[in-house]
Amino acid sequence: MSTRHILLGLLAKGPSHGYDLKRRHDEHFPQARPLAYGQVYTTLQRLVRDGLAEVAGTDADGGPERTLYRLTPDGARAAADWAGQITPPAPFVANEIFAKVVVAILTGGDPAAQLAAQRTAHMERMRELTAVKTAADTDLTTVLAADYALNHLDADLRWMATTQARLTTLTAVTVEVDRA
Repeated sequence: MSTRHILLGLLAKGPSHGYDLKRRHDEHFPQARPLAYGQVYTTLQRLVRDGLAEVAGTDADGGPERTLYRLTPDGARAAADWAGQITPPAPFVANEIFAKVVVAILTGGDPAAQLAAQRTAHMERMRELTAVKTAADTDLTTVLAADYALNHLDADLRWMATTQARLTTLTAVTVEVDRA
């Protein structure tokens, strides 16, 4: 994910303080890793440096001085251009679940047990996400994020089922290759 472009998109709603941008990021992207405040402010400084955002003022509201940032026309174009670009599918899949199954096969471990345990963890996470997205007060962003995560988990489950069905063949092929 491009923090730079996401912050530009959040600034499209109007001028904001870094604190508010961090909070809104975490609200709009609930399944993503929360942004660190330092990352928000460093990114904002770069956006200002690059002419994509500008300082709109400062205020204190009885506390420390806070800087207000706003989007520039170049920043609005950059956000729109980025959002309109197609994200290429990853050329290779590097997944820890896949790696653990392969290592279990190579080391004489129990890949079937690994897959069963992983399936259980995936199913529990799917139940959690379904509860989140069907709650009465759930906003659209949360529903979309949960749907995205659920579809990825479902793809993992389908791969696990296919792999489970092929374990005997995969193990035999690996043993034959290692003997050669």
